[in-house]
Amino acid sequence: MTTLTDPPKESFRLSMLIYDTRYRSATIQVVAIIGFMMLFAWLISNTAANLHDLGKQPSFKFLGEPAGYDINQRLIDYNSQNVHLRAAIVGLLNTVLVAVMGCVTATILGVIIGVLRLSKNWLIARIMTVYVEMFRNVPVLLWIVFIMAILIETLPAPREFRGADPAATMKLFDTVAITNRGIYIPEPLFSSSLGNLHFFGESSLRFDVSLDLIAFLIALAVGLFARHKINARAHRIQETTGVRPTTWYLNLAAVFVPVIVVLAALGFHLGYPALKGFNFAGGIHMRNSLIALWLALSLYTAAFIAENVRAGILAISKGQTEAASALGLRPNRVMSLVVLPQALRVIIPPLISQYLNLTKNSSLAIAVGYMDLTGTLMGITLNQTGRELETVLLGMLIYLGISLSISGAMNWYNNSVKLVER
Repeated sequence: MTTLTDPPKESFRLSMLIYDTRYRSATIQVVAIIGFMMLFAWLISNTAANLHDLGKQPSFKFLGEPAGYDINQRLIDYNSQNVHLRAAIVGLLNTVLVAVMGCVTATILGVIIGVLRLSKNWLIARIMTVYVEMFRNVPVLLWIVFIMAILIETLPAPREFRGADPAATMKLFDTVAITNRGIYIPEPLFSSSLGNLHFFGESSLRFDVSLDLIAFLIALAVGLFARHKINARAHRIQETTGVRPTTWYLNLAAVFVPVIVVLAALGFHLGYPALKGFNFAGGIHMRNSLIALWLALSLYTAAFIAENVRAGILAISKGQTEAASALGLRPNRVMSLVVLPQALRVIIPPLISQYLNLTKNSSLAIAVGYMDLTGTLMGITLNQTGRELETVLLGMLIYLGISLSISGAMNWYNNSVKLVER
């Protein structure tokens, strides 16, 4: 009789880390990590030694020193006696402002242009093609400077609004002034204001948050939540009976009634700009630098988003469109209800890259004098303090944080609209 026995287990040898496929990949990864860490440690050590020889020990104490410069466009209170840290925060808020405005505008324009590029109207399709090719093949810096020049050279000066027969007049029932110094628009005011919420006490980092704004946002959130519940109920009824109840008037009431009630309780009214002396006073002043940067980034990025939208629409099978048309849906309803929702799964991943590019391209604001993070922290603060390593490092970390936040939010949305297997 033959007895079967298990073969003896092979003992581990160091040579197996290289020649055995079970261990080789892990060995290579460990060696690569060690090499990277050694290189990183050498860079830090070399930089620290050079700074020591120059008598410049790494320090962030300069952030607590008076900045000594003004920032013309700002969202929070600031003066030249505030510290560099507050100046950096003002620049950061300016960066976030233009990034949000640009992403919203570029998305709206990009979707419209991408859909029109596929129009059966030959003229419209060609005009959109010319737009896309013109904007995406010219550096965005040139568009920023070009739009800034147009705003300065073509718009009227404030003095032209004077006199019995002025050369220029305000727009929208005398509520908006468009000048070569910027655009003045009405500002929201409250006669029964709730006041402000103060943070950081009386320190140089103090900033105020309007309780009126918080109340408005809460009312809006309540309205959107009520709208969600109304639509969820309509979906349940449709699943049960096959008939969807009319909900548009309920949705409008759910969103607008809480907001209107809160605004009325706060005594909401508008403060209009008016010509006083040599310039306009009152209202919200959007400077030409902000407008030029916003328009240039929006128009430039919209050209790339339009191509993403076009590619996403073309990725949807024609059978989807034909089936929807066979059910009697109009072309615009086919696009909004059938094609675009499915195309989003193709559009969103490259759309994230376009949002990141727009945010990073906002650092070109220094070309037109818009004081963003690059102009404050990595511009004037760097020149005044000579702390190039610290300021650039902080700027890189802040831009990295903004980019990762955008990526995280968009990836979450992408996961929420992807197909769910059943």
